[in-house]
Amino acid sequence: MLSYNSLRIVCPFRSLLHPNWLMTNRQTLTCSAHCVSNNLTKKDTWQRQNNLKPTGNERKLQYSTYAASSPRNYGTGQFKLNCWNCKQPLDQTPAFFCMTCKAVQPPEEDISLFNIMDCDYKFSLDTHKLQKRYLHLQRSLHPDNFSQKSVEEQEYSESYSALVNKAYHTLLKPLSRGLYMLELKGMVIEEGTDSGADPEFLMELMEINEALDEVKTPEEANKIGQHTKGKLAVLTEEIDAALLKGELQSAKALLAQMKYFANIEEKVKEKLSEFM
Repeated sequence: MLSYNSLRIVCPFRSLLHPNWLMTNRQTLTCSAHCVSNNLTKKDTWQRQNNLKPTGNERKLQYSTYAASSPRNYGTGQFKLNCWNCKQPLDQTPAFFCMTCKAVQPPEEDISLFNIMDCDYKFSLDTHKLQKRYLHLQRSLHPDNFSQKSVEEQEYSESYSALVNKAYHTLLKPLSRGLYMLELKGMVIEEGTDSGADPEFLMELMEINEALDEVKTPEEANKIGQHTKGKLAVLTEEIDAALLKGELQSAKALLAQMKYFANIEEKVKEKLSEFM
């Protein structure tokens, strides 16, 4: 059970918005701290679970995995892909277009989203560069550009355009980017009941959510929002350091915490929209 002093640490929002709240609700808080792990909804909890997937470096294109029915072709004695249209070798990866006939190509199987967006495989990314790459690829691969082309090129442009869109939105935000990096390492975080979460952390989350439900002004919501942004910034630095050191379990636990605070950040935005 959490002590009164502990509650003063993990309940900054009620005391910030309503100075006398902590003294008048001490007994209720103590009970809540004892029961909090059973009262959180599934939406805001995570279950640690590993999938038995291949581990190692990020996924790279394995040319030998294509089925015989693939539109791609192979040169005899080579492991490079050939253009589906002119049969010339494709030397670039990813190969969006054939350099010989200029035909748009189908997406390679299992290609990394980092590879598509021409990003280094790391948690800390230049999002400005990511956006520029996204806009360039979408202009080049948009299906409207291939309305007068063959059916194959129309289909491939649609597939690549959708894949580029997925890559951009996955890598843009730290949470989805980090989860994808763990996925490439064979680790998955799924939603569920996290019975092993730290009680003080769970208590803090409950207090933030309850305080947010009770805010009366945009200023009160903004105070919680600024605190949440600070938490996310610290977590981002800690996750980056953990991944650089190869400490995947630590990164996994930190990403679970980031997911909670990302949910709160969205709730703050919803609350602010109510005041508009």
